[in-house]
Amino acid sequence: MLEKLRTARAVLRSLRVYYGHRQRASAMVRLYGQFVQNGDLVFDIGAHVGDRVRAFRRLGAHVVAVEPQPALARALRLIYGRDRDVVVEAVAVGCDLGVVTLQLNLDNPTISTASRDFVAAASSSPRWDRERWTREITVPVATLDDLIARHGTPSFAKIDVEGFEAEALAGLSRAIPALSFEFTTIQRDVALAALARCVTLGYRRFNAALGESQIFVFADPTDADTVHQWLIELPDEANSGDVYALLG
Repeated sequence: MLEKLRTARAVLRSLRVYYGHRQRASAMVRLYGQFVQNGDLVFDIGAHVGDRVRAFRRLGAHVVAVEPQPALARALRLIYGRDRDVVVEAVAVGCDLGVVTLQLNLDNPTISTASRDFVAAASSSPRWDRERWTREITVPVATLDDLIARHGTPSFAKIDVEGFEAEALAGLSRAIPALSFEFTTIQRDVALAALARCVTLGYRRFNAALGESQIFVFADPTDADTVHQWLIELPDEANSGDVYALLG
């Protein structure tokens, strides 16, 4: 019972945080509007409580919201269950079909993860010293290729899976028009591996945004080498952000 109460409290806190900031929500729509048009299909990989889903829907997109945490998948269905243009997939995304062990942070579910390396890196960082992953569950794994086979090819995919981004991109065999993946300064190696995978897939133009700023770092899209060096030189205090990859 105590665990359920902790989970419910954490989900409610996430709802307040991610749905309670109008300016950030508007900035998100402006940013994603550079990649998403009315009628497009979008994958939200690591949808959490769906604030990005809301932004994509405001842009008129059809959304596949992918979230493996049972409590968050239930929240997504409660919020968007009557929206025929939102499909909730309660799976993790990785390089192969199967199952994976999910490390749950009951008090801060936004950083629950399928990556043991992520937990280890966070545990050794003073900035993350209050975080605890205290429960494990087994969840099904889909690949991006599998999701494309089931739902169609998206115009854009947002990938935010707490240290599992390179694994998720390894399950994509053909590039889609544009995507983003989260990075953290406690796991620069994962970000660099994800960037390298994007280059292998054929992406040539990149940008980045820090934290929840919804503002691009570079005035114009740049090359992978520039973003690679920027990630290496980024101070630890930057903490996290997203890299955007575009074709052509």
